[in-house]
Amino acid sequence: MKSLSTQAVLTYATTLSSCIFAANIAMAQENRAESQELENVLVIGTRQAYQGEFTTLETPQSELTIDAKALRDAGALDLNQALDLSSSVARQNNFGGLWNSFALRGFVGDENLPSNYLVNGFNAGRGFGGARDLSGIESVEVLKGPRAALFGRGEPGGTVNLVSKRPTFEQEGELRLSAGSYSTFRTDIDWTSPLSDDFAVRIVGFYEDAESFRDTIETKKQGLSPSFIYRLSEQSQLVYELEYSHQEIPFDRGVIAIDGQLGRIPESRFLGEPGDGPMETDVLGHQLEFQHDFDDNWSALVGFNYRDTSLEGFATENGFGAPDENGDFGRFRRYRDYDATYQVFRAEISGSFHTGDLEHRIIVGVDADEFENDQFFLRIRNRQFNQEINVFNPVYGAYALPQPLPNTDRVETQESLGVYIQDQISLTEKLDIRLGARFDDYEQELNNRRSNRISRYSETQLSPQFGVVYKATDSLSLYAAYGENFRPLSGATDENGLEPNQSKSTEVGINFTLNDGALEGTFAIFDVEQSNISTVDADFNATAIGEAGSQGVELDLKGNITDTLSLWLSYAYVDAETENAFNDPNFGTEVPAGSDLLNIPEQQFSLRLAQRVQVAGKPLSLIGGLLYVDERNGFFSKQDFKLPSYTTVQIAANYEASESLELRAEINNLFDEEYYTNSFADVWVQPGTPRNFRVSAAFRF
Repeated sequence: MKSLSTQAVLTYATTLSSCIFAANIAMAQENRAESQELENVLVIGTRQAYQGEFTTLETPQSELTIDAKALRDAGALDLNQALDLSSSVARQNNFGGLWNSFALRGFVGDENLPSNYLVNGFNAGRGFGGARDLSGIESVEVLKGPRAALFGRGEPGGTVNLVSKRPTFEQEGELRLSAGSYSTFRTDIDWTSPLSDDFAVRIVGFYEDAESFRDTIETKKQGLSPSFIYRLSEQSQLVYELEYSHQEIPFDRGVIAIDGQLGRIPESRFLGEPGDGPMETDVLGHQLEFQHDFDDNWSALVGFNYRDTSLEGFATENGFGAPDENGDFGRFRRYRDYDATYQVFRAEISGSFHTGDLEHRIIVGVDADEFENDQFFLRIRNRQFNQEINVFNPVYGAYALPQPLPNTDRVETQESLGVYIQDQISLTEKLDIRLGARFDDYEQELNNRRSNRISRYSETQLSPQFGVVYKATDSLSLYAAYGENFRPLSGATDENGLEPNQSKSTEVGINFTLNDGALEGTFAIFDVEQSNISTVDADFNATAIGEAGSQGVELDLKGNITDTLSLWLSYAYVDAETENAFNDPNFGTEVPAGSDLLNIPEQQFSLRLAQRVQVAGKPLSLIGGLLYVDERNGFFSKQDFKLPSYTTVQIAANYEASESLELRAEINNLFDEEYYTNSFADVWVQPGTPRNFRVSAAFRF
């Protein structure tokens, strides 16, 4: 299987050379006569595909945008930290720290793949490029509830969309240097500038080198995201973005519970083998979008995305048995060489028109995507070769590392062609209805190279949506919504007939603003039903008979209480459980009806306050944050194993020493809470980071 490393390095070097050349051009322009200034031009605002142009009070669904200020106040550097700000999102098994996995409104997608997320509306999350860094990301949108009527196949509880930083026609830049606990060092660069009246570039990049509170664990990450915008005319523009990243992360399954109890071994204890070295992940992605505004009412958007990701390396992992009376514990050793490509094409037209007294705001589009998941996997178990470690007194390298044996060698390809339409009709000045539907024709091909067998599966799917929103006042609207979602099951063939996972959602809520619009919020009540969950029958053959339900309430509130005090509040109550008895496909054990879903807290709460004051005539922001996560089921097949609830507190201060210098200091987990963020079983439990600090200096130019 191919590796991205050489290609990515070449791309990195080529792009960096282009960036230096572009910077020289910009500097040359600045050195012209002082009287010569760049002409101000009208730039078309970039538009998000699939979503249309609707205010919060016009939207008959719950949405939460985590903007640049919220990310900055929280000090969020990766997607997990950003999603902690939304209490509707719960962390899931993170594959030894190598991908993002999350549940929205109680439901997660395929546990054997990362949770899918979008970047500017393009599918991007299912690959193997490592946990997503937020370098190059302007905001994170949490779009709750099924969205298949527009987006197509996706996660059952909702959609996460990342909005990238794009070039502007104002020259500005920032260099940020950070240092923190566990020998963590990081550099971020962000520079944008016009190179002519119609052409602007942006270069965003980062480098991070960090040890960990986990024994022997050290990570290295780097990434570069250059982009340009070309204004072809007053009505048209072209935007291109490149994404490159490389990460080196040791595979870490976390700690184990002994006799069902956590805390019997230190949270720092690593039970793998440092001699395996890190897993290496690579990403190389391209996005190209063309936007044309026909007039003030109608516009077209055409885009293409190609993303290639890979993951490769050895890992010795916690086994599923229990330690013996002496503490000796069996392990696996595995080798993975995974590669995934994702390519998407889309084209849509949006606009507004009237039929009599009715105003229509419509989106019509077509898209096609292809996801190829190529996996080569070797494994050797403890019973085949001695790989034990003593959990109380680990000695690394006690045994020669065995060569894993063949296990999996396959490639699965999923292709889809979709057509969608959404029409929001204003029946009166206060009352809107939203009607939408999407038709998908998709097929899967599974090529099992080990058995030399090819299997296929095809299906069509119609996904409707309906919403109504009533604007009661200028600051309050009431809404109701219904939507459906589907997600093809990996491994589906014409022989096993695994129908796609289905979800149906009903939601009612209130969108509102307070304090003359300075505060905005949403209160929602939802009910989601999921069917065709992948499971196994008594003979361990794949089937799809699982059903589950999730009901709850959410409250999101953000904005300014006063001119100097801002608030971020997110609360969710989620009751998510199985609705029928079915077998856990990982262990073959029966899970009774009414069982709690994995890693889903009943209650979750995120609160942040930021007070802005003046010190020596300069702005100082004092920030306090709190995250509460309720008790959760930690092992689907053992409902009595629970992850304890926890509360973490963060304090931070941002000081703008001058127009060109900002200083920041933060302490995370202030009270040094011992906690666990997620698990897959009682032997794969991820501990949270103890109290730690970070300081940074940002130089603006």
